[in-house]
Amino acid sequence: MKILYISPRYEGGIGGHAKRVAEKLREYGHDVTLMEIPHLPIKNLKNPSFIIFGILKSFLNREKYDAVHAWNIPSAFIMKYINSNKKILSVHGMYSEQVETLHSKSIGNLAKKAEINAFKISDKLTTDSKSVQKNYNKKMNTNFIYLPAPLDVRKFTKIPKLEKNKNQIVYIGRDSFEKGIDILKNIESKINGKVIYCTNLPWEKTMSILQSSTILVVPSRMESIPQVIKEAFYLKIPVIATNVGGIPEIIENKKTGILIPPENSNKMIEEINNLLKNSSLINEFTQNAFNFINENFTWDVLIDKYIELYEK
Repeated sequence: MKILYISPRYEGGIGGHAKRVAEKLREYGHDVTLMEIPHLPIKNLKNPSFIIFGILKSFLNREKYDAVHAWNIPSAFIMKYINSNKKILSVHGMYSEQVETLHSKSIGNLAKKAEINAFKISDKLTTDSKSVQKNYNKKMNTNFIYLPAPLDVRKFTKIPKLEKNKNQIVYIGRDSFEKGIDILKNIESKINGKVIYCTNLPWEKTMSILQSSTILVVPSRMESIPQVIKEAFYLKIPVIATNVGGIPEIIENKKTGILIPPENSNKMIEEINNLLKNSSLINEFTQNAFNFINENFTWDVLIDKYIELYEK
């Protein structure tokens, strides 16, 4: 099949998800193109400029595709002008709610209108989170296909085995409000270990740091399902994360990791320091998490669902 992907970037959260899926589909013989679109690097102009430049580029693109796949709400407005038999939209998280939290209620209302229009453009809607699927159905009577983001375990063969750095805590993610990095920084002096922040490193370097760490902390205020939790599960690094978004779908509290309330600094300090001195609990969590990720989120488990998305 001839497929076009549209995303503001092809790294990080949903953009990284898009790139990984494209790579896998190519292995199965599909012709997948990643549409590269510039944007203005100015906070309030990133999305509008991305959409404008993307629409202009789509007018110049006379190719016919079997499917076009937009990987966030703004990308859907570019997808509208692509010549394709099937239009697919994927979202990570509740888009308008995130926009309202990060900006204002008025901008959030505009984002909600954009959501509605983006859904109308699309023939199929997918999300990687059951909670997002449920919430969109409840709030907007919209039906999403639940399609988890797979973990390509073969890539971990590139990560060298490293010695553990005792009591090393690692944060992996964007340096942004919704990710809660400020919460972790504010309690750093009360943690009985060293905190490492990986906010803009290559994947292999980031995974090396993760593998050498004692605990991964995910202090997010809002989320879908962070891929880094799955990566930590596979590398047998215990995870302490906030119970927001889709995180409770993969972390069963006190079984595959530890869940804490969002923005609860005291609880975060308590759980981190307690886990640092409990190696038997770490071993229990990490083995359960490793089994869970291999049974539910590898490409071997999920590839047929992705192929069906495009071919059915």
